[in-house]
Amino acid sequence: MSGRTKLLAMDLEGVLVPEVWIAFAEKTGIKELRLTTRDISDYDVLMKHRLGILKENSLRLSDIQAVIETMEPLPGAIEYLNWLRERCPFVILSDTFYEFAAPFMRKLGHPMLLCNSLVTDEQGTILDYRMRQLDGKRHAVLAFKQLNFDVLAMGDSFNDTAMLSEAGLGILFRPSEKVLQEFPQFPVAREYDEVKNILSEAFKA
Repeated sequence: MSGRTKLLAMDLEGVLVPEVWIAFAEKTGIKELRLTTRDISDYDVLMKHRLGILKENSLRLSDIQAVIETMEPLPGAIEYLNWLRERCPFVILSDTFYEFAAPFMRKLGHPMLLCNSLVTDEQGTILDYRMRQLDGKRHAVLAFKQLNFDVLAMGDSFNDTAMLSEAGLGILFRPSEKVLQEFPQFPVAREYDEVKNILSEAFKA
C-alpha cells in the first residue's frame, strides 16, 4: 500500500451491531429467520426466503423496527469507532436497509452509511427490497480507490468477501467457520483490540 490517505470500509451487522434478523427470530420464535449471509451466500435467495416468512406470519416493517429500537451496538463498538475517528476516515457499507439502520446510526454517532431500501405498502407490509447497486460493496471500494484512497475493509460474512478482496487489506471479524474455511487468505480478528493492532500496522504503510 502507498502513502495515500487510508479509508476503512466496514460492514454493519456482525461487525458493529448485532444481526437484526437473528434478534427478530428470537423475538418471534421463528427459527428460519436466524439465517444470515454467514449461512446463505446468495443474498437474493436469502431475502426472498425472509420476505416469504414475513408474509406467511403477517409480520410488518413496524414489527421489525420495534425490535431494532431495543438493540444496542456490540460491546466495545462505540469505543472502537471513537478510536478510529481520530485516525482514519471510514464508511459503513451494508446490505441492511435504511429503514432498519436509523436507530443504529444514531447510537453510533451518525457515521456515513451506504445500504439498501425496502418497498412497503401503506400498511407497512414489506413487499420487496431494492439494492442501491448490485455488488455495491465492491463497487464502493472501487470508487474510493479511484478517488485515490488506500482502502482497507472489514466484514464478517460471505457478502463482504468481494469488498475485502478488492481492498488493499481485508479483515474478517468474527467470521463463521464456513466463511473462514472458504476464505483463509484474510487476517482474522475476534476482538476490537485485534482490529486496532492490524489497522495500526496498516496505517504505518
